[in-house]
Amino acid sequence: MIDRCASPDWIAQHALWSPGKIATIDLHSGRRWTYAELDGRCERLASFLSAECGVSVGDRVGVLAHNSTDLFEVQFACPRIGAIFVPLNWRLADAEMRQIAADAGLSVLIYGPEFAPSARAVAAASPRLRLVSVRDGAGSDYETGIAEASPLPRRAQVRYGDVWTIMYTSGTTGRPKGAMITYGMVTFSAVNSMMKAGVSAGSRGLTFLPLFHVGGLYLMAGFIFHAGGTNTVMRSFDPAEALAALSDPEQRITHVFGVPTNFLMMTQQEGFAAADLSAIECLLVGGAPCPLSVLRSFADKGVRIRQAWGMTETTTLGTMLGADRAVEKLGSSGLPVMHAELRIEDEDGREVPSGAVGQLVIRGPTVTPGYWRNESETARAFRDGWFLTGDAARIDAEGFVTIVDRWKDMYISGGENVYPAEVEDVLHRMDGVISAAVIGVPDPKWGEVGCAYLVTREGVTADAEQVRAYCAAHLARYKLPRHVRVIDSLPLTAAGKVSKPDLRRLFAAEGEVP
Repeated sequence: MIDRCASPDWIAQHALWSPGKIATIDLHSGRRWTYAELDGRCERLASFLSAECGVSVGDRVGVLAHNSTDLFEVQFACPRIGAIFVPLNWRLADAEMRQIAADAGLSVLIYGPEFAPSARAVAAASPRLRLVSVRDGAGSDYETGIAEASPLPRRAQVRYGDVWTIMYTSGTTGRPKGAMITYGMVTFSAVNSMMKAGVSAGSRGLTFLPLFHVGGLYLMAGFIFHAGGTNTVMRSFDPAEALAALSDPEQRITHVFGVPTNFLMMTQQEGFAAADLSAIECLLVGGAPCPLSVLRSFADKGVRIRQAWGMTETTTLGTMLGADRAVEKLGSSGLPVMHAELRIEDEDGREVPSGAVGQLVIRGPTVTPGYWRNESETARAFRDGWFLTGDAARIDAEGFVTIVDRWKDMYISGGENVYPAEVEDVLHRMDGVISAAVIGVPDPKWGEVGCAYLVTREGVTADAEQVRAYCAAHLARYKLPRHVRVIDSLPLTAAGKVSKPDLRRLFAAEGEVP
């Protein structure tokens, strides 16, 4: 097997074949780059990082900035000098950023003006760190460096097993871990997306998830770059702006990926009913089980939301639901992609029968080799070569995977397993409920019971008895939430998922409850 990447630089390849084709559109700054222009900027950026910033093979280059085409340039400049790309979560506290910067051992940190104080705080703890300012095309160290850089004299040779990106997990369950993402992982995942999501040179993607998140960087942006399509990037998610982009007759967006919250918020926009979504070829949802009400809202407009499952450690796609079975298998995350092997195991690592719930495990060329400089967490993440995903799931007789919930979010009430996602799906059907989340909380009689957090429309009230009465028509009694809280908004992670740890802290702060 040839391990060296024959052509790891997708941008250079498309600049050769289709130099005049639009590669990126930045909705915030209005910048558009052809593949030839993008290739030139990546080349000069790589030269600047090498010659002026002292970046060499294996060094880590961090980015702390809102979504923009600049992040893609850094991503594709790094392979040309053998550096490792490290996008930072700008929603973290300075102390957390310092911790990640130290763990990654950053040589350079490219930062946007909004994050200058955080960048300086990180640099104060890392005296050798070089700071480089960037301002969405305006005057900055970044633009000056590109403008004055000489051509790169020689490109680095990278191999499929080399690390391209270190993507730090959210840290909601503890200290953030840097998942290593190799060139081989991304390449096999790109092939999966072409085969199963229909990504091609004619694809036009919309990215609104943050680019420090694997779903923003790769689905669909990275994979569309692999195919030679066009990527439109939003600075941050706004449901009205996203809906407008999806229905823009000039944009003709064909591919988009988001988490359920993104598409739920779109359905609540006044313009949703009239929006023309006919250009969409593949609308993927993942990150959490999607409420059936959202799936049906898009289905009524002729768009079959195709559920998928994946994670940072699997370079996104692990399963995907085909368009031909999207209605019949509503709620399923689909079948395993080509380059992945999955199964369901019990707590002892034994494969469970078809239809039984257990932990989903995966192995294959899209799976991370482990966590950056963290052998203990790497060892805990694998069992006999299988990566332990932490997701509770089941596989039916046809091989379709259904994600039941996060394995850690399951709670046991009176000896029975309760998966909050099942209860949340029912709550989303209640009149007046905008969004819902359920957590397990301590109970002296049952061990644990459910607490439902609801966001309701203005003027709508909901108490525990009303909620339980509604749920009783759809769920077993032990699944009914004992506690109900109506709040203004649900806490979200950077990727737009509901933050269950924040809800647990909120409940704990209440002290004794009836």
